[in-house]
Amino acid sequence: MDNKTFYNEILTDHNMHPAHKYKLEDANMALEGVNPSCGDDVVLQLKVEDGVVKDGAYIGDGCAVSQASADMMLDLVIGKPVEEALRLREIFMRMIKGEITDEERDELEEAGVLQDISHMPSRVKCAVLGWRTLGEMLGYKEEQPEE
Repeated sequence: MDNKTFYNEILTDHNMHPAHKYKLEDANMALEGVNPSCGDDVVLQLKVEDGVVKDGAYIGDGCAVSQASADMMLDLVIGKPVEEALRLREIFMRMIKGEITDEERDELEEAGVLQDISHMPSRVKCAVLGWRTLGEMLGYKEEQPEE
């Protein structure tokens, strides 16, 4: 099976049958992420206890890429320590920029199929919406260039 077919199947599956698209009643963290250029909207909800992402869900509307990417992200980070979730987020963001190794892409599991989004600039903001929201929720600090 070629990569494009694999990409389309995974994206379609996560969009049509999302495992994490519902209201998480016992969430202790929630944040809305919006892509103003296209209207994609994700409200990310997490239950974080003792430094571990115990559970997560999202609600929202948007294109298949934004919704499927959020679902894949939650598959990956639920059950992980916050530090690991942020590390995976950082790998995903570098992947979108074309700056990771094959081994790092493998760590992203199914989310790695979104690697080729970097060649579709209009879709990049869609793919990173949930991941940016996760970073904001968990206190990720972008490195600022020294002045």
